[in-house]
Amino acid sequence: MALNGLLDIELAVPDPQATFDFWLRRGMTQTAAGVLGTPDRPVQMRITEGSYRHLSTMHLSCESEADLAAIAKRLAEAGVASEVSDTTLSCTDPVFGHVIVIDVGSPHPLTPSQHRAFNGPGEQVRRNDRADAVMNRQPPPPRRVGHVVLATPDFKRSADFYVDTLGFRVSDGMFNRMLTFMRVESDHHNLLIQPGPTSYLNHYAIEVDDIDAVGQFGTAVIAEDPAANVVGIGRHNLGSNVFWYLTDPAGNMFEFFSDMDQIVDDEVWDRVHRRDDWDGKDGPAGFSVWGPKDPPPEFISPPDVKQIAAAREALGLR
Repeated sequence: MALNGLLDIELAVPDPQATFDFWLRRGMTQTAAGVLGTPDRPVQMRITEGSYRHLSTMHLSCESEADLAAIAKRLAEAGVASEVSDTTLSCTDPVFGHVIVIDVGSPHPLTPSQHRAFNGPGEQVRRNDRADAVMNRQPPPPRRVGHVVLATPDFKRSADFYVDTLGFRVSDGMFNRMLTFMRVESDHHNLLIQPGPTSYLNHYAIEVDDIDAVGQFGTAVIAEDPAANVVGIGRHNLGSNVFWYLTDPAGNMFEFFSDMDQIVDDEVWDRVHRRDDWDGKDGPAGFSVWGPKDPPPEFISPPDVKQIAAAREALGLR
């Protein structure tokens, strides 16, 4: 299998400049025309023009040319056409219609978060000083695009494609994998496939340093546009990450997140933690540990879902 990285994504939106400028204001930098990066990773998001908002490209990496050949073989067996040029494979997602590019390589390592001293009961780490978040109101820049969540009526077919054909590893599932959390890196999930009224991008997620950064970035967004708030702040059950969901100028929902579970031993995780049938009755399912108990309706069915469905239908996509 040997996929090892979510390198970057491309978003297609009707007004790319507005979305591009939005992320510049959030601390990303322009590293090429239409390309946004972070200090650790110079390419994280490409913003291009499209007739409706959608994920247009997902860029992944794998460990070796042998892995690339194995993926090409599985794609052919699944009836999905692909093209291999040198150490790059490209194909089209058979459900969503976006381009998938896989390069031999790996993500650029992330530098450790800046040290922030936190006091606790009986633990005086920060003495005679104020908290960093009090004195430094501008949080450190975003780190990377950590995951995407895709929704579709064909959720089982889509999940099977990413797991069985491309080689994503399953971390957890809910309701017999109606929702499938999967990964290519050590994050609990780099991709989630869930049911939806049409096939669309539910959200993309931006990793920031810690809960203070989640709060500071989210507060800055709603200060600019109070209507951008969707749901948060809270801590998820599956993945354990702190979250705050908002919308960008194109109407895409996105998430600021931090402190996600890291899976560094697949065998231990599968044996001790993984289940495909979490239902909220006896374990860490449900939307949050603390914070909003349930997501609002627009989290599952965005206000423009009918327009997305119509645009996809005009292109011959479900």
